[in-house]
Amino acid sequence: MIPMYPYYSSRFECEILPITFPPQHQDRQPGLEYLMVPRPISENPSYQGSGKLQDKVAIITGGDSGIGRAVSITFAKEGADVVIVYLYEHEDAEETRQRVEALGRRCLAIAGDLRYPETSAEVVDHTLERLGPPDILVNNCGVQFPQDSILDISNEQLEDTFRTNLFSFFYMTKAALPHMDSGSSIINTASVTAYAGAKNLIDYSSTKGGIVSFTRSLSLSLVSQGIRVNAVAPGPIWTPLIPSSYSAEYVSTFGLKTPMKRAGQPFELAPAYVYLASDDSSFVSGQVLHVNGGIMTSS
Repeated sequence: MIPMYPYYSSRFECEILPITFPPQHQDRQPGLEYLMVPRPISENPSYQGSGKLQDKVAIITGGDSGIGRAVSITFAKEGADVVIVYLYEHEDAEETRQRVEALGRRCLAIAGDLRYPETSAEVVDHTLERLGPPDILVNNCGVQFPQDSILDISNEQLEDTFRTNLFSFFYMTKAALPHMDSGSSIINTASVTAYAGAKNLIDYSSTKGGIVSFTRSLSLSLVSQGIRVNAVAPGPIWTPLIPSSYSAEYVSTFGLKTPMKRAGQPFELAPAYVYLASDDSSFVSGQVLHVNGGIMTSS
């Protein structure tokens, strides 16, 4: 039996969240959500949208599962149409598309490798054709390949990690930006590792530090155009990236070292993205929101 943690909120009824996870491993990144036990919790059924993103168009990379799925669903609840971009996870993407459409919003699912700039151009072209110009861009896709030493990080791994985690953010932003107007928002997914480091994720942590600097610099570049750029830095979150990058034994204790003694669930991050995408954060740009279970960072 999976030990469970009662999650209390002054706004919602008690939710029961897992504390530990059964040992499990997947051989390919970024992983498949439908194979995970238990499945990540992508939606808070008590969340009621209030039209904060009504009729906006949002592009979300890595939107098929994990954090991206939670953001896609919550954006839909707030009235946005959603484009989810993913690599190969067709079944996960279809689940997300069906849920967004069940909420009454349009959803376009596009498979493609964002390590290459032409993919970003194709994503934006399809978005313009089907849904119209994007108002929100969420750069969220990522991979990580733990290694015990920097000596074990091959040149191929280094390039793959940077192309996926950082280059794709540049490519998607360059493709979408010419079609974004004043009032638009760009949100990048960083990580607690950008601030705390991670001894077995040197290349991954480096990309996440780069994303923080990218966010701050891009914000300064675009503020005069009325386009805000911010980031979210998650702590350990139960997503397909975890069983697809760590050993089964590591997975069984994932998240226990946080002050809250558990991993976070994707739905717990989604409201932070809504805040940064909506007019609620109209005076916020170049900032990073930390959603990490109480880990102390110096931002």
